[in-house]
Amino acid sequence: MNVSDFDYDLPADLIAQHPAARRELSRMLVLRQGSGGRQAALFQDLPGYLRPGDLLVLNDTRVIAARLFGHRDPSGGRVEAFLLEAVSPRRWHCLLRPGRRLRPGDRVAVEGAPGRAFVVAARREDGTFEIDFDDADVIDLLDQAGHVPLPPYIHRQASAADRERYQTVYAARPGAVAAPTAGLHFTPEILQRLRDLGVRTAAVTLHVGPGTFKPVQCERVEDHVMHEEAYELPPETAEAVRETRRCGGRVIAVGTTSVRTLETCAEPDSRTVLPGRGQTRIFLYPPRRPVVCDGLLTNFHLPRSTLLMLVSCFSTVEHVLAAYRWAVEERFRFYSYGDCMLLLPDEDADRRRP
Repeated sequence: MNVSDFDYDLPADLIAQHPAARRELSRMLVLRQGSGGRQAALFQDLPGYLRPGDLLVLNDTRVIAARLFGHRDPSGGRVEAFLLEAVSPRRWHCLLRPGRRLRPGDRVAVEGAPGRAFVVAARREDGTFEIDFDDADVIDLLDQAGHVPLPPYIHRQASAADRERYQTVYAARPGAVAAPTAGLHFTPEILQRLRDLGVRTAAVTLHVGPGTFKPVQCERVEDHVMHEEAYELPPETAEAVRETRRCGGRVIAVGTTSVRTLETCAEPDSRTVLPGRGQTRIFLYPPRRPVVCDGLLTNFHLPRSTLLMLVSCFSTVEHVLAAYRWAVEERFRFYSYGDCMLLLPDEDADRRRP
């Protein structure tokens, strides 16, 4: 397939720069996977589209305040560090600016955390760096002095409110540098309504990395090299998927990151999963169909992106792009702080509960 097959036009003013006033009041486009039928709803209507015995799989990763600012010691030159992943408790892989001026051995004092510093340990071949902090309490340091790493299409500085809103209410395991945005719409009240309905939830972890924003630069989809992300699927989630299958329920992934984790761990013959952890480079694009996931809740994604390709596996490229064009006409809000889309099998989308 050609990458250009996944293109669409989006007015810049539809890229959400701020979250909705309330999480549950985001809009939701419901798409019938087979026919391409669609309707508009609010996220708070989600329980009306699900049924007892369904399983929602949530990504419980927690976004770290991955952007640090500091000054070179003793010259005073300003430095920005964007942490990517931990190499060890004290050593982190990161981006540094201005990278051309920094050398191994340079020491940087962290702004907002008196007495805390890191030392440039090594420069990698790809131009990124490894840095050593003065102690292993790096997450505590980020909580104290770090800044929320908003996506590049949000053209403003992160605010204090972003620390809460660019995080799911069920975030538990620190490690992501971008939010699993489909989960941003949930509230504790919505989760309780789902439990009262008989909809179960289970957790996986996939620490979203900066590669999620990496553009596809080749012309043919098959030539793209997928980025790698760390995942974990615990035994209790594998059992929840097996129980859902035994009872005739549906497995609904909340977000493309949950899909990537479930499909990485899929047992093809049983449509269940095996527990495990590791690094995944799974690349899902049509005509491949999901093995484990029956439905998907997701935000709207960038044109020509691997995320849009993954979403198209749940329906057809034509149906998904038609839904995107309709969302533009109806002025849905796009990307991380925008509205969402629920893809369900036709017969299930028609059974909306009052």
